[in-house]
Order: sequence, then structure tokens, then C-alpha cells
Amino acid sequence: MNNIPSLDTAAIDYQQQRFPYRPCAEQTRPGHAPIHPVVVVGAGPVGLVTAIDLARQGIKVVLVDDDNTLSTGSRAICFAQRTLDIFDRLGCGQRMVDKGVGWNRGKVFLRDQPVYEFDLLPERGHARPAFINLQQYYVEGYLLEQAQTLPDIDIRWSSKVSAIEHHADHETLTVDSPEGSYRLKARYVVAADGARSPLRRMMGLESVGHTFRDRFLIADVRMDAPFPAERWFWFDPPFHPNQSVLLHRQPDEVWRIDFQLGWDADPVLEKTPEKVIPRVRALLGPEVQFSLEWVSVYTFACVRMARFRHGRVLFVGDAAHCVSPFGARGANSGIQDAENLAWKLACVLQGQAPESLLDSYADEREFAADENLLNSTRSTDFITPKSGVSRCFRDAVLDLAREHGFARRLVNSGRLSLPATLHASPLNTGDHASFSTGMQPGAPCCDAPLGGTNATDSTDGRDWLLRHLGDSFVLMIFAPAASLAPSQLQELAGMTQARLPLRLLFISTAPATPSDCQALDNMGAAASQVHDIEGLAARRYDMPAHASAPGCYLIRPDQHVCARWRDLDALAILQALWRATGHAGSGDAIVIKDAA
Repeated sequence: MNNIPSLDTAAIDYQQQRFPYRPCAEQTRPGHAPIHPVVVVGAGPVGLVTAIDLARQGIKVVLVDDDNTLSTGSRAICFAQRTLDIFDRLGCGQRMVDKGVGWNRGKVFLRDQPVYEFDLLPERGHARPAFINLQQYYVEGYLLEQAQTLPDIDIRWSSKVSAIEHHADHETLTVDSPEGSYRLKARYVVAADGARSPLRRMMGLESVGHTFRDRFLIADVRMDAPFPAERWFWFDPPFHPNQSVLLHRQPDEVWRIDFQLGWDADPVLEKTPEKVIPRVRALLGPEVQFSLEWVSVYTFACVRMARFRHGRVLFVGDAAHCVSPFGARGANSGIQDAENLAWKLACVLQGQAPESLLDSYADEREFAADENLLNSTRSTDFITPKSGVSRCFRDAVLDLAREHGFARRLVNSGRLSLPATLHASPLNTGDHASFSTGMQPGAPCCDAPLGGTNATDSTDGRDWLLRHLGDSFVLMIFAPAASLAPSQLQELAGMTQARLPLRLLFISTAPATPSDCQALDNMGAAASQVHDIEGLAARRYDMPAHASAPGCYLIRPDQHVCARWRDLDALAILQALWRATGHAGSGDAIVIKDAA
């Protein structure tokens, strides 16, 4: 049982929590050796998101972790809008936003002079900020408490995977526990066990790429300082000459400071208060009172596995790929891995898709990893130039950026995380009409404000488009339900009852009429209508209000577009749905039920 502790969560010190080991059924019931649908190895943010997402879609999950604690220190702190949208879908986004420090603005400095400022979210009409800063232990704590509400997740602490055996229809893990070892069987194993991934090593696999010869100091500093909630990055500041410094505000009056140290720095010595305090004092000045919360020295690499899928074992997050910390790409991309994989595993396990659908996880997320690795490497090369010529180029760019826009585009203090558009995904259906927006097949969906009362998870009382997409395939139809012909409504209703479940979301620029409500009632619970109160959804998806035919978008369970049309063609929609679930070329028949 995963009972939620009856505690005031506002008072929980997540860094000090310890979770008890409990013997599992494989240990207490001799001969009990079921094949579990999925075992997730690693209860960090990526493993927890994978388990929650699977459980929400009806898949039983065993989540094992070799420790009995959450993380300590800030570690991953920068969570992007796309990740916050995922947290919303999983049911804990508002907690993250309420606790986190939202920010859009940043400043870049050369020595002691500002170079330029930037704003990451000039466009209005999004439920979530561009980024929040939130210490990793809060993210893990909130995700864990969400997981504990789901009966399909069996969390096993102090359970270390020490071996894996491959079989035709399952994997067998050897798990070492405080009460001895036992064998744990699973149809699929998700390796979310971090950058050093023991599971990867057990299978004789490796990550390859570029390891950077540099060291950085993280100092979590508690202080009452007048700095705004912005990202400040210094190149060659007078308080830390010839190096770089990054400053971020976190909750609880804790500030994260990253100091570049150079490769020759002693990582043990640099963590001592005698070395850290003078560095922080030089930045803050003599009048600011502060205390050290947590200190760490890190190095990093930009590497990835050649393939993220190996039969029934699928690698996610840092176990599959690692990037430098510049740009907040690590945790954000790992959480997007988890979301991409979860719905596909659910479809396969529920018999709605062939097993080959899992290959698309590898195809799509390897592409996304390459994009992140490229941007991360470029950021690192700019921040830590490796030659005199590179250093001269960087400093010249920074000098020019004060006055010239073209130079600002060359400044790279960490290109911040953006979700990948999966242009070449085998699950996409290409356009057969012209569109003027970026909501192309493979793109993550864009939010927009809605009218109505479905705003229980919103601080401003508004409803939002992404909240209506949920965990399933959705056909967004840009027209009121009553405007469609009865034959069209009948075909659409039939699609909601087909082998591949589909929900219908009608998007209207006016509130629903009694005729709309009657049409929706006739179609059943899988159909709903929302009010595009500002017309922003229609504009962002390039759907003119007075088009001759209702246009539509087919949206995947991970809220990526997989097809779009300027008309409503039931057969084309079902063919796209078939392709999006890996059936293209399988020979399976497409069936539309008669809803009459």
C-alpha cells in the first residue's frame, strides 16, 4: 500500500525524509512470480513521471529505487513551460507553480557591465510561465505524493537491481534488498537510473560523446537579497575573473550560484566553507548576510546512447543521454522522454498498438536528444572557450551585443530548453493543405485561454486549452458541434467507439448554444465543447472563424500534433490515427462503428 502520510506538506523537509523498506509479494509468498507489465528502475523525477503517467492510463507499475531518500540540494532547478504543462496533466502542476519562482527575464553581463536583457515570454495567453525555479527535492516530493495517490504504483525503496536476464516474453531483474535478493519479472523495463545507469552497464551498453574538462561549483545560499527573480549570467566578472558565474533565485529565500572553476581546481578543497564563502562574499558584497545551504562541485558531458530501446528495456532521461547544465535541458528533456514513452507502452500493453510502436519512442527522443546535445555543446563552447581565438571571438561578440541586435543572437549563455518538434516522426501524417502557423505535425500543442468554469487548477480563474487534452488521442474540431451535418456527427461519434479510443473537442468562438449541447449529448461522454474566448486558439492553430469547412487537428496523448486538415474527412482521420499508433503497413483493418 502507498498511503499518503497525513502531514502538513508545507512543513515537510523533503531532504530529510526516509522511506521504510517493506517486503514485497515476491519475498513473502513462495512461488509467487508474476510478470508485471512494467518495472521502472529509478525514483527520480523521470522515473516518477513515467510511473505516474502509466498508472493514469491503467497500467500497473513497480517502481524500484536503490535508495530510501529524495535528492538533496538544488540539482535540477529550472523547469520549462512544456514540463509544467506535463505536470498539469499529471495532476501536480499547480503545486509546482505555487512553490516555484516564476521568471521570464534574464540579464547578461561582461565583466561589471550589462550587455543586454531578454524576455522569454513576450506572448500572452499561456497558463504557465516560461520557467520556474524549484529545487529538485520539491519536484521529487510532489511527484512522489502524486504517485502515492495511485493504487497501480507499487513503490519499493532500498531495492537495488543487480542483474538482468532477457527472455522471449519478459525481463527478469535480480533485486537486492535488506531482506535478501529476489527475482522480479516484467514485460518491459524502463531504465531511469541516472547518468551512471547501472542497468546500462549490466547490459554492456555505453553513452558516447564529449566530456568537458572543466569544473563548476554550485552554492545554494540562503539570504535576504534585493535581486529580482531573473537569470543573471556574468562573463569574466571582477569578483570572479576569467571565469563565468550564474545566479538564480529559488524558493525559501535560497539562491543558486554556479561558479566556473576550471579543470585544475581541486573538487574536494573547493567545497569547503573556507573556499566557498569568500567567492560568495565577493559576489554579494560585505553588507549581505547569508548562509550556505548546500555545496557541490560538478563536471559534465554531452553524451548519449546509440539507441534508447533495447528489446524490452527502454532508457529514459540521464540514463539515455546527458547534457551540460547550461540551458536547463537535462531534467526537462528527461521528463519529455517519460511522457513520450508512457502512452506508447500503455497502447502496446492494452492491445491497441503493435510492439513496433515502441521503436518510435527511440526515433523521436534520439532526435530530440541530438537537438539538445547540439545546443548544449554550443553553449558550453561559448561559455568556456578552449583557445585564445575563441576567447577573442566571444568577448568581441559580447562587446558588440551592447549596441547591436545581430551580435545578441550570437551570445550563448545557455540556449534555454524548448521542446523538440518531431518533424520526421513516423507517426506523423503530412499536410495536404497550406497552414501558416508552427502547429505542424510533430509540434507540441500551444495553449490558449478559454471561457467556462473548468478552472479548478488555475490561480487566475481561467480555463485553458491544454487542460482539455488529457491523456488520450483528441480530435480538435474548430467549429461548434451544432454546425456540423448529422452525417458528420454520426461518423465522429462512431470514431469515439472504435478500437482506438478517440475524444472529440469542439472549439467555438462563441459560448455553446442549446443546439450545441443537444448535439454533444447525442454523441456521448467522449465529446465536449469549449469557448475560445479570445479567438486565440483559432489564431494559433490557423483556423479562420469563417472557413467554408470545419478544420481539425489530431492530437496525441503526449499533446503533440500528429495530423491536421482544413476539412473533416472521417477516413483520413482514422488513417492518421492508425499511423499515429504504429499500425501503418501492419495490414490491420480500419473499422468505423455505426453510432446510429
